[in-house]
Order: sequence, then C-alpha cells, then structure tokens
Amino acid sequence: MATTVAVPEMTDKSPRRSSLLEWVTTVDHKRIGIMYLLAALFFLVCAGTEAALMRIQLWKARFDFLEPDTFNQLFTMHGTTMVFFVGMPILVGFGNFLVPLMIGARDMAFPRMNAFGLWMFILGGLLTYYSFLQGGAPDVGWFAYAPLTSATFSRGMSTDYWILGLMTSGLGTLSGGINFIATILTMRAPGMTFGRMPLFIWMMLVDAVLIVIAFPPLTAAQTMLLLDRQLGAHFFDPQQGGSAVLWQHLFWFFGHPEVYILILPAFGMISEIIPVFARKVIFGYESVAAATVLIAFIACGVWAHHMFALGLSRTIDIFFSGSTFLIAIPTGIKMFNWIATLYGGKIRFQTPMIFCLGFLAMFLIGGLSGVMLAAVPFDWQASDTYFVVAHFHYVLFGGTLFGIFGGFYYWFPKMSGRLMNETLGKWNFWLLMIGFNLTFFPMHISGLMGMPRRIYTYDPELGVDIWNQLSTIGVLVQAAAFIVFAVNLIGSLRSGERSGDDPWDAWTLEWLTTSPPPAYNFEVIPAVRSRRPLWDLKHPEDPDWEHE
Repeated sequence: MATTVAVPEMTDKSPRRSSLLEWVTTVDHKRIGIMYLLAALFFLVCAGTEAALMRIQLWKARFDFLEPDTFNQLFTMHGTTMVFFVGMPILVGFGNFLVPLMIGARDMAFPRMNAFGLWMFILGGLLTYYSFLQGGAPDVGWFAYAPLTSATFSRGMSTDYWILGLMTSGLGTLSGGINFIATILTMRAPGMTFGRMPLFIWMMLVDAVLIVIAFPPLTAAQTMLLLDRQLGAHFFDPQQGGSAVLWQHLFWFFGHPEVYILILPAFGMISEIIPVFARKVIFGYESVAAATVLIAFIACGVWAHHMFALGLSRTIDIFFSGSTFLIAIPTGIKMFNWIATLYGGKIRFQTPMIFCLGFLAMFLIGGLSGVMLAAVPFDWQASDTYFVVAHFHYVLFGGTLFGIFGGFYYWFPKMSGRLMNETLGKWNFWLLMIGFNLTFFPMHISGLMGMPRRIYTYDPELGVDIWNQLSTIGVLVQAAAFIVFAVNLIGSLRSGERSGDDPWDAWTLEWLTTSPPPAYNFEVIPAVRSRRPLWDLKHPEDPDWEHE
C-alpha cells in the first residue's frame, strides 16, 4: 500500500539582506554588468576632470595654472584611467549584461569568476588612485617608458601603485576574457551556430581572444619593472645589460591590440543598432565577421609602428608600416558594410541611431589620420606632436565612446525597463559632437605647426594659442554634454517612460525576455533557426530561416 507524505514547504528563516548587500555579493551577470558600467562612469568623471585641468593649463603660452609635476601626474592618470578604468570596464560591462541574453543563456559560464573580475577591476582602480594620498600620483605617462620609471628617476611609491593597480585590474580583465570565451563557445542556445550569432557576440568573442593574447605580455613587463624598482633587477637598465627598448616592445605588443580590444565591442554595438533603425538586415554579415577575425590577426603584428621614431632598422619599419596599411582593409570593409546597410533603409533618427552615425563620421576621420601616420616619413615628422593626440582621440573617443553612447541609449530600456528622454538625448549628441570636434580637430593643425605633446606649456612664438584655446573651449562643451547625459540617466531611472519588453522592434534574443530581465533570463531556453530569431517569431509567415 502506497503512503503519501506531505513535504513541508521550504521557507527561508534568515533575515532579508539589504539591497546594497545583494548587489555587492551578487554573481548575476546582469548586476555585475551594471556595476561595471557605474564604476566606469565614476572613473570617467575622474578622467574628465583631469583632462579639463590640463586643457586649462594649456589655454595660453607660459600659463602657470598648474605646476609641471602636477600636470605630469594628471597626464599620466588621465590616460591610464581612460584606457584601463573607463574604456575597458564599460565594454566588459556591456558584454557581461548582453552576452548571456543574446546567446540564450541563463548566466556566464563561471559566475564567481565574473564577480572576481569586477572586484579586481575596482580594487585596481582604487589602488592606482590611492597614490594621490601617498605623496603624489605617478608622473611617468600612461605608457611608462623606461628609464623614466626606474627608481632613479621616479622616486617614491607612485609608480609602484601604478604597477600594482594595473596588474590587479588586468587580472580581472584576463579572467573576464576567459569567461567570455567559455560562455560563447559552450552556452549558445540550441540552433545558434557560429553563422547565426549576433555580430556583437562575434566582436566579444574576438575581443576576448585578444585580451587573452595581449594582457600577459603587459603583466610580464610590469612584473619585471617592479623587480627593477624594488629588488634591484636590471631588465630595463641599459647600463647593467638591460634594454629600455624591451619595455616598449612588451608594452606596445599589448598597447596596439588594446586599441582593438576597446573598439571591437563598439563595432558590435553599431552592427546591432544600425540594422534595427534602418529596418534592414546587416549588409554582408559574413564579411563583417571575417573582417573582425582578420583585424584581430593583423592587430598582433603592428605594435612597432608606435616606435618608428626609435631608430629601428629599415626592414622593420617597412614591415610594420605595411601591416599598418593592411589593417585598414578589414576596417574599411566594415565601414562599407554599415554604409550599405543604411543605403535604401527606412532610417529612424532616434538617439541610438544618431550616435551611430556620429561614430561613422568620427571614426572615419581617425582612420584616415591613422593611415597617414602609417607612412614612416610622415610619422617621423608628426611623432610626439598633437597630430597623434588628435588621431587616437578620434579613434578611441570618437569611435569607442560614440558607440558606447549609442549602446547606452539602445539597451538602457532592457536594463531598467524605461526609455531615456529623446530630447535630452539629442542635446547630449549635438553638444558632444560640437565639443568633441572643437577639442580635437584643432589638434591636427597645432600638431602640424609643431605643438609637442606631453608638455605642460609652450612658447608664444609657436603661434598655436588660438588652437589650444579652441580645444579648451571644446572640453567645456563636452562637459556640458556629459552633464546632460547624467541628468537624462538619473531622470529616466526615476520617472522615464515605461519601455515595454521590445521598444525598438528589434531582432535579437535579449529583447525576447522582460525589461529588466528576471534573474534566470529565460523561462524556456529559446531555439534559434536564423540570425534574427525575433523576426521569425513576429513574422511566422515570412521567417528568415526560409531564406538562409
């Protein structure tokens, strides 16, 4: 005779944890992604303040607003912060939030490793900025060339805090890269082959591979530098058999792939946003994915173009010049793909889309100046001038940050369940566009006139006061743009219009679930039959899978 026993209901008798504690101890990829974004925005304020102070110092020749040592510290911390504590974590944050949702997974492959990466990044940032309280921040430039970083020329602990902070943050980034690779390779929804992955996922996969390749050489170089400074090793001391050039090779072997580590996720965002707002399938999906892989391959063979002025051999200069020209080809393929997607589309000029259009224009300018610098004779003339500063800001700011802003406005409804204000969004765009170009375009001219970079002042005879003043005014306009964004962000979180689950009529899996998504993402893991699974669900009479 069967006996039925009632099972007592499981109840949690433990006290309810505070909301803050839940966030701090979470392993949910969505919360971790949002915390990455919030921490990066905090560091963006720090880096922006440092940039504004530097630009005020450069307002006119022989200005004494800042002391030389203070300027060097701000210069170092601005570059370090923008690369390691703003650009990287914002893109990792978007990846954390979006990758599992876009591939139909419930979390990252290693949730605790994911949380570890977040806290290593935050700890590394705080450790680097702690140097301000220990006698001054590092003043050796974000590239930290030897022998300036030796104990002889950089006394105190500031450079050591820089090393330890970046090593700590880099450990978190490396663990994140491994996590992205494992997640994308093993946790895709049924039917999501490589040929059906969203292009953002392609970009994140290649990005993660570049992280795994590029960060170990940087960590090795920083370890050797720390041993030089603390234990009397001589890896970078030429007088003791070391090589200062070795640091440059190791650093730039990381440094140039890092450019693509920063820009590839923005490429992915653009590749998702433009088709939705043009109401067209992306033109040349296969070529965009193939160009991404080709970019990653070539990116590991161009690092010495940062060293043309060093006096390397003619053969080396020719090789790295050629590889630098070559990398423009797959990048150009992407540009034509995006433009072809726009051509003939029914374009909706909403805020995410106009930031994407701004991205295309600004990144094009940065790419053209990059091709100019790939020519060794021109590079010899322009190296260490403000022309180079203009180039990499058009690529990394005009490219990455314009793409990031587009991504913020596009995926904010998925994160919060609310839409951002369109009017403020357009104000944000135009202020940023005007301020950005007012800041950085004059640097092309001042650089060609001989304005050297990395200096705290200049002679009036150089004749570049007007160009520096325009750049300083542009920084203030950009500050206004970021204030508008902050007002929009906070106001939309508090009282923004409810977005619904899919406000853009999009096509990828993250828009299948609720906004914001539940902890488990999907009640039932969706099956994928084409590159636009939501189109298939919305249009069963004309699904994509019938045409692929």
